[in-house]
Amino acid sequence: MTVAARPATTAPASPAGPTGPTRPTGLAELSAEIQQFYARQMQLLDDGEAEAWAETFAEDGVFAANAHPEPFTGRPAIAAGARRATDDFAARGIRRRHWLGMLSLEPKDEHTVFVRSYAQVIETARGGQSALRASTTCADLLVRRDGRWLVLDRRIHRDDLD
Repeated sequence: MTVAARPATTAPASPAGPTGPTRPTGLAELSAEIQQFYARQMQLLDDGEAEAWAETFAEDGVFAANAHPEPFTGRPAIAAGARRATDDFAARGIRRRHWLGMLSLEPKDEHTVFVRSYAQVIETARGGQSALRASTTCADLLVRRDGRWLVLDRRIHRDDLD
C-alpha cells in the first residue's frame, strides 16, 4: 500500500504591529483570554485568597446565587462572603476546587462580554475521597476596565435548588 505524501503547509505569520503582536481581536483570541481569566480567578478562590478573588469583580459588582438568600453587592461584601466561606471550609479540613467549562461567549461590545458556563464544585475532606458537591450554571457579565477583565454581574444557579 502506497501512501501519498501531503504537501507541506505553513502557518500564516501572526500579525504584528510596530512594537510586536497586536491585541487579540477574534473570537478565538477572546475565548482564550476569558478562559485564562477564569483559571486565575477560580484558583485564587480555591487557594483561599478571598480578597484577591474579590478584586476580580468590579467595585460595584454583584454576586448572586440561588443558594444564598440575598446577592452580595460591591467588592467589600463579595470579599467578606468569600472570606467567611473559605475560612469555614479550611476549619473543617475541606479543600474545594471549582471547575468551569462549556464557556459560551457573547461579546456585547469591545469592553463587555456575556459568558455562560457550567461550573462544578468538587470537595475533598482531609484524608478523604473527592466528591462532586455542586453542579451549577454560571452567567457572568464581564467588563474590561483599565485593561483587565472584571465580573460586573455573576448569577449562579445550583441544579439541585429551585
